Amino acid sequence: MATRIRELDALRGFAICGIMLVNTWQHSPKPPEIDWAMSTFVQGRFYPIFSFLFGMSFALFMGAHPDRLVMLRRLAVLALFGAAHWAVNPGEVLVPYAVFGAVVLVPASYLPKWVQLGLGTAVTLAAMYGENPWTLIAGLFLLGMAAVAFDAVRPSPLLFVLSVAVAALLTWRDLGYLAACVAGAAVYASGFLLLSPRVFEPLGKVALSAYLSSTVIILAVRPQTTAEIIGVTVITLIGQWLFARWWLARYRYGPLEWIWRCLTWWELVPNGQTQARDTRIPLPDLDRPQPQDQS
Repeated sequence: MATRIRELDALRGFAICGIMLVNTWQHSPKPPEIDWAMSTFVQGRFYPIFSFLFGMSFALFMGAHPDRLVMLRRLAVLALFGAAHWAVNPGEVLVPYAVFGAVVLVPASYLPKWVQLGLGTAVTLAAMYGENPWTLIAGLFLLGMAAVAFDAVRPSPLLFVLSVAVAALLTWRDLGYLAACVAGAAVYASGFLLLSPRVFEPLGKVALSAYLSSTVIILAVRPQTTAEIIGVTVITLIGQWLFARWWLARYRYGPLEWIWRCLTWWELVPNGQTQARDTRIPLPDLDRPQPQDQS
């Protein structure tokens, strides 16, 4: 993983789209004409992707910056974002992400990769068996970390086929809600990586900004009907995508991503595309414009 994996940025952006749709639906009266489809095919299918990618991001950051105190500060800043978000949207995920990052991922970073993989598998299976969504986050964090250690994230037609079969069986026979959600997430993620549509990449690079700003829009509009749910979701995502394209042509990090990085390092981090290179970027993106200090 010598350079930034753009497909994973795109996958994160795809997950943001699904999360936006679910959050918009959950803040509505849940119109019955889409309630079954949302519950069966969308709800709970995108947060597992996001959780797995969070574990990967943690491992990539730690690989470049092994100072765990810096990581703890990074997680503390994420918790502050989450606390502000929780005040208007109770039950959101950033606070749990920060907490699990500190109490699960930081200690696990001392473990061999085989132990990370085994522990992640065991915790994920236990979470699905016990129908505990919070424990599932911890398990997927560990699996994402292990995936980086094993360099195991690659498009796989076999994984896609198996995921479709398992998801269909679990959903049809109603054998476990969380297990069906994880299997569905695997279907979406593996299928997405096979197609590798980079159109979602800008959203993935400003995921924190997109996630938090979407809540503001949802709470301001309060959609009621199916048409309003779909309309608010689509219009918001298109607007965020256009903004992300415009912003990233000028800056390295999204607005909130830049604040997050500055507070992590407790200094103003270079953000302009033509400013001096930010040497703390864990994985350089070779497709970005070259800063003035590089040939």
